[in-house]
Amino acid sequence: MSADDARAEQVRILEAALAAAGEPVAAPRLAGLFRPEPLSAADLEAALDELAQRYQGSALELVQVAGGWRLQVRAAYAAHVQRLQPERPARYSRAVMETLALIAYRQPITRAEIEAVRGVAVSTNILRTLVERGWICEVGRLERPGRPALYGTTPAFLADLNLRELAELPPLPAAAEVDPAAATLSTETPHETHTPAADPHR
Repeated sequence: MSADDARAEQVRILEAALAAAGEPVAAPRLAGLFRPEPLSAADLEAALDELAQRYQGSALELVQVAGGWRLQVRAAYAAHVQRLQPERPARYSRAVMETLALIAYRQPITRAEIEAVRGVAVSTNILRTLVERGWICEVGRLERPGRPALYGTTPAFLADLNLRELAELPPLPAAAEVDPAAATLSTETPHETHTPAADPHR
């Protein structure tokens, strides 16, 4: 097999894996698809670049988010794809979104610190909702009496926002610099992982 044929086969294998995964796949896992030796970092990067170029101008795109690489529908076509799904996306209360914004921008943060900023108690249901959604988790304990839990966001939270790291979060508006709970943090994702029925470039 020539070098060009080998690269083309690598790209096809990566495309198949990402289309089937339905979630971000980390680079080491992608490299491990190949036997007997995992794909080198340089070869993996080159193959992913070629795959991304293949989808230029199509309804799909290859993106890198927290947790790895994902093949997904472009935002311009997400509304059409969502019509295939009878259920409506989950809507969250203002209290849930304010709590999420505080955790995202001030992490690690305790429940008491969230309550101090919001001025109201944070119910267990709010934290449970965010944990079950996979957006936050306990990241440690504060070394003081009672050892309260510290909360932070998860890679899934970043992936749902199509972000690779916290530094990519949008800057806080001036009104929210003192009170991050005033920030509007949109977690409605216009992108969806989508397995193409056929190669769109044929």
